[in-house]
Amino acid sequence: MDVRSVHHVAFAVSDLDEAVGTYQRLFGAEVELRGRMEDQGVEAAYLRVGSGRVELMSALEEDTPVGRFLAKRGPGMHHVAYEVPDVATAVGELAAQGADVIDPEPRTGLDGHAVSFVHPDSVHGVLVEVIGG
Repeated sequence: MDVRSVHHVAFAVSDLDEAVGTYQRLFGAEVELRGRMEDQGVEAAYLRVGSGRVELMSALEEDTPVGRFLAKRGPGMHHVAYEVPDVATAVGELAAQGADVIDPEPRTGLDGHAVSFVHPDSVHGVLVEVIGG
């Protein structure tokens, strides 16, 4: 699979406004993009921290993937996103290599990027997002 870079590391948070403020105050983070993805039940923000990017996500409802994550584990690291030139090709290659791909067909993520997720059982306990660049 042709990985260009780590696109972002994502964290589930209980209060997005508070978390954004904390990252701004402590790390000088700048909000790059903020939006709601109703179909995924999440509000998220990309923050630039130095030359890197983090994503902070909060649940719009308790019965959503991020809501259930927060209820079970509390705030913390949610996933790592790897940028690839073509998500559909990458997903096919991952599946052919035995990865348990959650989204065989890419879906739309924050900022309109094509994304697909790989189950943590396939990547030593870490949820992986493959994101188009």
